[in-house]
Amino acid sequence: MAPRKKASSEYKFPHPMDNETLVGHADTLRAFMDAWSRRDTHPIHPVWMLTGPMGIGKATLAYKIAKMVYGNVGDFFIIDQDRNIDKDGKPKPDGKVISVYTVRAMIDKMQMSSMSGDWRVVLIDSVDQLNTAASNAILKLLEEPPAKTLFLLVVHQLANVLPTVRSRARVEKMRPLTISQLRELCIKFIPDEDISTETLKLSNGSFGRIANLKTSGGDAIYAELISVLTDKRASASDMMNIAKKIAPDAALHGILLDAIARFGLAELYPNATRAIADIKNIYLEPEIGIFKIITEIKKCL
Repeated sequence: MAPRKKASSEYKFPHPMDNETLVGHADTLRAFMDAWSRRDTHPIHPVWMLTGPMGIGKATLAYKIAKMVYGNVGDFFIIDQDRNIDKDGKPKPDGKVISVYTVRAMIDKMQMSSMSGDWRVVLIDSVDQLNTAASNAILKLLEEPPAKTLFLLVVHQLANVLPTVRSRARVEKMRPLTISQLRELCIKFIPDEDISTETLKLSNGSFGRIANLKTSGGDAIYAELISVLTDKRASASDMMNIAKKIAPDAALHGILLDAIARFGLAELYPNATRAIADIKNIYLEPEIGIFKIITEIKKCL
């Protein structure tokens, strides 16, 4: 089997707040700019929900809009993991859930903000991470949004948003990036890497996923997985070896679904999706669950 490419930990990508490079999504930006330019005669919708797959630039666009609106004069309030706090007001960036205490702290700051008449922006990245209490607190705010306040809500999965929150927003569905757009970002941020067309396709239009694949060595592991699946001489030992490489990183489990799609095995997709979801809950040794999925794919080829 081909040796695994050494993963790199040297990639440095700017935070969306600092990223001046927005690729794609011209239609969404144009829609906002048009609404903003007519705000004096046609009041702009106060809640804009930017939804789409992770890693396509939703937060980058949100920050671009925010900086344009509040400039250096108005107020800017951010709810995200970096600012997440617990009930005692202590930092709690666990990467999973944004607490209601974080939302309440932001609301308190808003109430104390200046009454200069300038626009204020509230940016939430992402709504998917708000726990139930936090979502309800945001809902109360959106029911009667403060004057001259723009809410920018980043959403990865629209189904994860409370219908009552969704109903109060203008939903902008942002599309995955094209191959040419992904290449443009690769040239900008990882110019020393030779990104194959296979890796670009594997990303499903998400530059964030390319970055994750390159950082983890996932692109090389995927190539090895395909090699095992297409090799008629591959043994159970070979399949277990690749399973052991996939298992430790949950972010790589999705390459099994990519392999299923590559071979046109749509009938396997539902069961494989459920099996991947069950891996972290059922298997003490996740490579066993991965191995079973690989074996099922192999049987169908």
